[in-house]
Amino acid sequence: MATQTTLYVPDIGDFQEVEVIEVLVNVGDLLHAEDSILTVESDKAALEIPATESGVIQSLAVKVGDRVSQGDELLVLETEVEEGANTNATLAPAPVEPEAKPTATHATPSPSPPTRPPASPTQHIDHAIDHAAFKKAYATPSVRKFARELGVDLSQVSGTGRKGRITQDDVQNFVKTALNTPTAAPAAAPSTGKGIPAIPSVDFSQWGEVERVPLSRINQLSGEALQRSWLNIPHVTQFDQADITDLEAFRKTLNAEQSASDAPKITPLVFLMKAVVAALQAYPRFNSALAADGTSLIQKHYYHIGIAVDTPAGLVVPVVRDVEQKSLLTLATELQSLSQKARAKQLKPADMQGGCFSISSLGSIGGTQFTPIINAPEVAILGAARASMQPVWDGEAFVPRLIQPLALSYDHRVIDGADAARFTGHLRQMLGDIRRLLL
Repeated sequence: MATQTTLYVPDIGDFQEVEVIEVLVNVGDLLHAEDSILTVESDKAALEIPATESGVIQSLAVKVGDRVSQGDELLVLETEVEEGANTNATLAPAPVEPEAKPTATHATPSPSPPTRPPASPTQHIDHAIDHAAFKKAYATPSVRKFARELGVDLSQVSGTGRKGRITQDDVQNFVKTALNTPTAAPAAAPSTGKGIPAIPSVDFSQWGEVERVPLSRINQLSGEALQRSWLNIPHVTQFDQADITDLEAFRKTLNAEQSASDAPKITPLVFLMKAVVAALQAYPRFNSALAADGTSLIQKHYYHIGIAVDTPAGLVVPVVRDVEQKSLLTLATELQSLSQKARAKQLKPADMQGGCFSISSLGSIGGTQFTPIINAPEVAILGAARASMQPVWDGEAFVPRLIQPLALSYDHRVIDGADAARFTGHLRQMLGDIRRLLL
């Protein structure tokens, strides 16, 4: 027996009024559960919305350019139901209600089918769920419900589904790993002390005319990540300078030779990326992440570098992969492409994941120095301000040299000051004589 089912926009995380940029199905198509229906674009990334039912599409309620939120109607399906079955269960469901905030630190597991891993009463999957991050996780409503029942923080789960979507198997594997990993005894709570006091709200209009300007979605997300990093990581910044006079002369020569072609201009940032990889190879502790329990380091044997890109909507950090394997021209081309995608809001979530180390270069804008905030879970970040011509003593006289300021912020739990000085010293050598990059 055939019946009609209406599908609505499911729980897509902390996104509202996202634009439909692509409709992937048509009326008359046979749709299966988990097939993608359409693609929407938030301020930071593109997401595909999957189907939760199977059937033949009878009508579509959305088109390219529409803006949708959780609970909006997507389409109507004709589905087959066995005779005698309760057809009310397949009629158009009510729009999904927004997630209710739990009143306890851990979700209380409900009775679960045998396929779900049982949780030990003496163990917890997660000490506290980051509900803001949970909402942003890329997962279907059924997987979100499953994760909430088990007390799993989806922001801690790596997705293996299409375009990084988190599946039920991913949640189950996360639970199995957590239950099989010994946990340290919780530290005793301090007898005294206070939380961070909130900044009081002020009515600024009492002193004059004001205007409330909303922050972009990217500004909000970046602000949360930066505050989390600043509060959790003991930051120290090591300053240094590199003589890039010869490097700059070589760079200008390369660009002059490429002027007749369509190749992108090679920027100083490309050389900086190569020098950073050389320093990471020499000092692998900088190419690691601190394990969640704080007892070990996760050592990375790949070199993916995050590059901070300034966009009209805010700061984003796309990742250039396998930098050590790519030529200067290849890196220049990839940087240009990622920067264009970032400014056009076309970056995918995968474009901003997997970084080992980040670089924030303000050289084209100005400034003499700054202290960049670490892009957790990385353990260090390099800031590069504007290079300037300075007099340098060569033993006989002062000569003009182009000097590049460097600022290395690092996690003091992982890196000591002496290692930080050695790292920037290695960078200084690489940038001062680019022939060393060939060694």
